[in-house]
Amino acid sequence: MTADLSDPPAGTDCPAEGVTLPTVREVLRLRPVTDGVPEVLAGGSGLDASVRWTHVSDSTGVARLLNGGELLMSTGSGWPEDPAALRGFVAQLVEARVAALILELGTHLRSTPEVVVDAAREHGLVLVALHREVKFVSITEVVHRLIIDQQTAALRARDEVRDRFTALTLRGAPADYVVQQLSLTLSAPVVLENLAHEVVAAEVPSRMEQDLFADWERRSRAAHRVGEPEWLVVPVEARGTRWGHLIALPGPAHPAGRLGVLQQGAIALALGRLADGRVDEWERQGRPRLLEQLVSGRFASTPGAVARLAAAGLPIEGRALQGIVISRAHVTQERVDAAARALGGRAVAVAAPASVPPPAVSILLSLPTGAVFDDAAALAFARKAADDADRLVASVGSAVTGLEAALKSLQEATDLARTGGRPGRGDPQLRRADARPLVRLVTNLRDDHRLLEHGERMLAPLIEHDLSRDGDLLDVLAAALAHPTNRTAAASASHLSRSVFYQRLALIEQLLDVDLDDGETQTGLHLALLARRSSGR
Repeated sequence: MTADLSDPPAGTDCPAEGVTLPTVREVLRLRPVTDGVPEVLAGGSGLDASVRWTHVSDSTGVARLLNGGELLMSTGSGWPEDPAALRGFVAQLVEARVAALILELGTHLRSTPEVVVDAAREHGLVLVALHREVKFVSITEVVHRLIIDQQTAALRARDEVRDRFTALTLRGAPADYVVQQLSLTLSAPVVLENLAHEVVAAEVPSRMEQDLFADWERRSRAAHRVGEPEWLVVPVEARGTRWGHLIALPGPAHPAGRLGVLQQGAIALALGRLADGRVDEWERQGRPRLLEQLVSGRFASTPGAVARLAAAGLPIEGRALQGIVISRAHVTQERVDAAARALGGRAVAVAAPASVPPPAVSILLSLPTGAVFDDAAALAFARKAADDADRLVASVGSAVTGLEAALKSLQEATDLARTGGRPGRGDPQLRRADARPLVRLVTNLRDDHRLLEHGERMLAPLIEHDLSRDGDLLDVLAAALAHPTNRTAAASASHLSRSVFYQRLALIEQLLDVDLDDGETQTGLHLALLARRSSGR
């Protein structure tokens, strides 16, 4: 029987993790072997076994001298004629885990003994006959050179990987960047999860996100409990403390070994956690960074983004969602988490846009369907999330379902926060988009060029004045429109004396050629200001 020496057929198992040795199939393609016109007589299914070394012997007692994985070459000159002895010889080679037996025909044997062929087929031993005389030393030289070259390449690859991730550690690279570099190195998706099986960082093709991250916690727990054959899992731990796991999905072999690469990444992440001390940088980077990407529109598909958020610990489907911006108060992710859990929900906080009065954070709150989030609950949430609650201003978007609507709710809250609100001097201030129809209208039309043109047309003289003179006419106009019936409160909000405030109003009326007491004019200017501030200016 002649076996095919071309590429392995589909479904053939690949070499084990980290193996850099040549296979029997590759050895049979080498020039010194092909010169002997090789014919595979048995064991074709074992052609992809690794060859650890070569050995030449005509003795039938050679098995005791072998360690496994050798390519045994023989002329058969010392073989007995007794069929039982030959069968025993083949069985011994199989027990010694020989990679293959190559028999050179011509000098001592004209053909391969049938009993040897039958025994090799019975045991699955690769048996190859060479029909022309060759120099075994030439085969040995080329195979050993190939083995040493591949092992040297593996050592270089391990050094390169170690140096790369050591450099990342010394630079203090964040966890998501380490995961990105692991994915690039392995040419495979990589996921970092914490001990709660929440995704902290992931480098995964967008087409895979929905299928991979759907029901991630259950799938991950099952993989740790009973194993996942296609996942390579390495713990991130040091000094007796474990923070989570790195998971690599199937990918091509790596010269340094896929397991070795993943372990180097785990070491880099563990050293990073030790350097962070008590600060949980993973908590700061996981959901917050994902939300930042969503807010900026950097996601390929809504279902994939929903699955990613759920895997990171922020459920979206079947939940009541609310966008919130807390300004003029210091807020931490830890306090936001605690405030959300008190309501039976989860939340994620990111830095609010620079146009919102600082300090400020944007929050996406996920609550069970039917949960009450009235004014009292909203103020209680804001107080728990902030460490200086008496000064805060909480801007709350509409209650919605679905990710797209949640991002719009968060934009409503942001636009509402940009319009100001009195500086906190006593009780916290709560503002809802539901009570500000113009803000909601501008949020829904924020990308409409006609709205932007309206804002530019009405406010252009004031914009040019403020830019050329470092002026404050836009702020004065905003204060006047926020307090249309109380000029004293408007002056106070502008931090100006009443006389100076009236001078600014007169200048605004002159530059715009309008009457600021006219209701339609006030509405048009208010809409223009909201449109300008919704774009972050």
